[in-house]
Amino acid sequence: MGWGEMEPPNGSAAGRSDTCFGVFNTSDSRDNAQNSIASPWFSTAFGLIGLCSNLFALCVLLSSSRKLSSRARSSFLVFLCGLVVTDFMGLLVTASVIIPYHFIKFTWAKVDPGCHLCNFLGFSMVFFGQCPLLLGATMAGERFFGINHPFSRSTSISKRRAWSIVGLVWGFSCLLGLLPVLGLGRYTLQYPGSWCFLTLLPDTGNVVFCLLFALLGIFSVLLSFIFNTVSVVTLCRVYHDRESVQRRRDSEVEMMVQLVGIMIIATICWMPLLIFIIQTVLQQLPASGQIQMLPMETQKMLLIYIRMVTWNQILDPWVYILFRRAVLQHVYPSLRPRPSILSLYPVLNPSLGRKLTAD
Repeated sequence: MGWGEMEPPNGSAAGRSDTCFGVFNTSDSRDNAQNSIASPWFSTAFGLIGLCSNLFALCVLLSSSRKLSSRARSSFLVFLCGLVVTDFMGLLVTASVIIPYHFIKFTWAKVDPGCHLCNFLGFSMVFFGQCPLLLGATMAGERFFGINHPFSRSTSISKRRAWSIVGLVWGFSCLLGLLPVLGLGRYTLQYPGSWCFLTLLPDTGNVVFCLLFALLGIFSVLLSFIFNTVSVVTLCRVYHDRESVQRRRDSEVEMMVQLVGIMIIATICWMPLLIFIIQTVLQQLPASGQIQMLPMETQKMLLIYIRMVTWNQILDPWVYILFRRAVLQHVYPSLRPRPSILSLYPVLNPSLGRKLTAD
């Protein structure tokens, strides 16, 4: 998302603050674009790496899901599959607009005078940006209840229910992305003219939408952190129990390692942008609606943070690819399958134990 430096739109359209072409200064954009280290070939290679990484991870996930008998692990793989599909489609959709723009050098104001393409790209940025954060929080919550309350439900989440939850996350993110189209805020072309995103100007609609987007993302990251921290503490405490010191929940540990890795990547890639959005819109509030154009420094910082966010879509699949037991056992041959979480709790009624273990 926002991979390279582009030619700015023409000046006449850029000066109209009531459209998607009036947010950034165009006077120095051409010089900055020419001096940039970005190039069409760099952007293409960058996009292809991300697409191939997610496609490879998806193939591995589908292969692993066919071999599993554990419903807990199967539902977790469904969430992971939803995350990988989201990242793959996010890169594919944004690249399909941005990369051709690198080579063709078309003028946005002429090709898209009604801002339909800009609105689509802005919607894609919000939708495919918010989905991974919400899915990360959902996965953390599912593992939290699976580890800390394993007997509160007779069965784990089925694959169908897991896909339903993924669909709800997609639907909620879709509604969020459609808010500017419905009148709350607006999507505008951003510096240096290669991508569209929410508008960091101090009018009421833009401020509300920016704060909603940023606060929801921060809430998702914090919720993931809380759930994952409690789950990791629970695993560590059980590991040090005298009666279960030799019994390891390899499957639960594997899932938690992957989940913590996803959370760390999302935090590093997303938190700077989310905090920057909140700081920018709140600092401009005293100016009310007087500001019609973002300062150049703000535009450049936004571009840098968006590029950081793009790495989240590229690194997510490698968390699962690299942190699987099949891979880790090559590094640490001593790792072997161990009893599940149920074996670490006090002795149960034999029939109940057999039922829960089967589930």
